[in-house]
Amino acid sequence: MITPAPVAECIVLQDCIQVPSTPGKSNGPFLLPNLLFGYSDLEPYIDQATMMYHYNKHFNGYMTNLNNALKGTLSANLTELVLNPTDSTIRNNGGGFYNHGLFFRIMCTASRSETPSKLLEDAIIKSFGSMAQMKQQFAAQASSRFGSGWVWLGVLPDGKLGITTTANQDTPFMKVQDIQYQLMYPFLGLDVWEHAYYLNYQNQRSSYVDAWWNIVNWSQVPKKNNSHPLHKT
Repeated sequence: MITPAPVAECIVLQDCIQVPSTPGKSNGPFLLPNLLFGYSDLEPYIDQATMMYHYNKHFNGYMTNLNNALKGTLSANLTELVLNPTDSTIRNNGGGFYNHGLFFRIMCTASRSETPSKLLEDAIIKSFGSMAQMKQQFAAQASSRFGSGWVWLGVLPDGKLGITTTANQDTPFMKVQDIQYQLMYPFLGLDVWEHAYYLNYQNQRSSYVDAWWNIVNWSQVPKKNNSHPLHKT
């Protein structure tokens, strides 16, 4: 059986939280994590121009706006901010910063993509039947997400794996009044905003989703948090 670790352990991105400000580099508690690859390293699946704009403009923009909203705060916990956003600025930019932190962390060059760990692969097979069936369900959810949003693979409260989507920059564990999301502790997320793929794929979102699996860094998926949500019992 697969059981989720405590929520605080599952959804904390250590690369993005409680980073002290550095004079001249940030006016708030968060800094942009370094990429683990070059801008062109994900080609042909994600082109260099898209990667540059996505990282330097969009991801950096969410960080800047979040820091501006928290100006004067020297330390903050991103998980707590996103879990219970106090206003739309925190919701949109805190969520955007968290989501992109996960997105960029779990990608790599195609030659390093490899396969999931035995524990994760077994959990995927148990929950979906096979890796292929998981990817089919993931693609279906991505296609059904109207407009901008994200597709997630993660651990449900009952310990099973699940796939869900969220709108805009919301996360599956965000507590908001206007939308009731299926609670999930995500460990893999795909950005399906048009800025993530339109230069290369235009309106062919499904082609982007299919291609993305070639650059998933499965070795980072269980490491992206301080504690992996999958445990043997």
